[in-house]
Amino acid sequence: MDMDAFTQVNQHDWDRLDVLVKQRRLTGEESDEMLVLYQRVSTHLSVIRSIAPESQLSAGLSLRLSRARTRFTGVRSNFFEDLAIFFAFSLPAAFYRIRWLTVIIGVIFTAVAFGFGYWAANTPAVLSAMGTDAQMQQYVEEDFINYYSENPAASFAGAVWTNNAWIALQCVAFGISGLWVPFVLYQNAQGVGMAGGMMAAHGELGTFFTYILPHGFMELTAIFIAGAAGLRIFWTWISPGPRTRLAALAQEGRSLMTVALGLVAVLFISGLVEGFITPSPLPAPLRLLIGFAVFAAYWVYTLVLGKRAFQAGHRGDLSARDAGDAVITA
Repeated sequence: MDMDAFTQVNQHDWDRLDVLVKQRRLTGEESDEMLVLYQRVSTHLSVIRSIAPESQLSAGLSLRLSRARTRFTGVRSNFFEDLAIFFAFSLPAAFYRIRWLTVIIGVIFTAVAFGFGYWAANTPAVLSAMGTDAQMQQYVEEDFINYYSENPAASFAGAVWTNNAWIALQCVAFGISGLWVPFVLYQNAQGVGMAGGMMAAHGELGTFFTYILPHGFMELTAIFIAGAAGLRIFWTWISPGPRTRLAALAQEGRSLMTVALGLVAVLFISGLVEGFITPSPLPAPLRLLIGFAVFAAYWVYTLVLGKRAFQAGHRGDLSARDAGDAVITA
């Protein structure tokens, strides 16, 4: 086949397809014409590929058809638009869905931590099992405070962020087991409570709260959120409702991995507070106020934007286009 003659005969159709693809708006007739041309040019491409699949003409027609196909199917939103939708709708809606479970976990965690703290502070045998008098004195007077400033603030904040983000991701990913989340939360509550009890027994409870709360307000809340997401997946596995168990787990898993991704940003902010605010020379009330402001900002974000997004139909799941079609079951 003479490629030059073939090009000359069909060039008008190819150019016309380009013109239609570039137009901002198409009439009904023009849309029909573009579809006909798309099919015709597809046939031309098939003919050329059967003869010269690696030719420049074949590549050019492939590019034309790709642009036309994008016009038919619609152009995906750009990265920044997707990012805005994620933070304005998907993430707050996902946080909002698990708000009550987050609060319940927080209350239980606090009760367990205070229980261990009271037990440690008022039971000499427990304190003696935690170390010698010299070791506890060293911890209370130096180690507890120095922990927040013995490394450069930036590297310390980064280490705290990655560690806490890893814990949060584990809670979400392994939550389906029903055991991992209670285990992690119990361990953390015990650790916080025993440390507080030791500080209280030596008259340094005020120091404990001064250093633990500025970042702890948001850091612990983030762990509660991760725990709530993990347990939500576990409960979906136990009670999928009208959906099949596999479909329910897929939907909840996608929605709650949104939570995990959002917690990376939340814990980054918490890490900055722990690295730069907690050990800073700022007055204690100001450090506490900054930590509480971050905590309050999260709940405003969740309860205001989250409620609005939830009422608008967002659940934190992928869009229907990204999630794929669902099989209709009865």
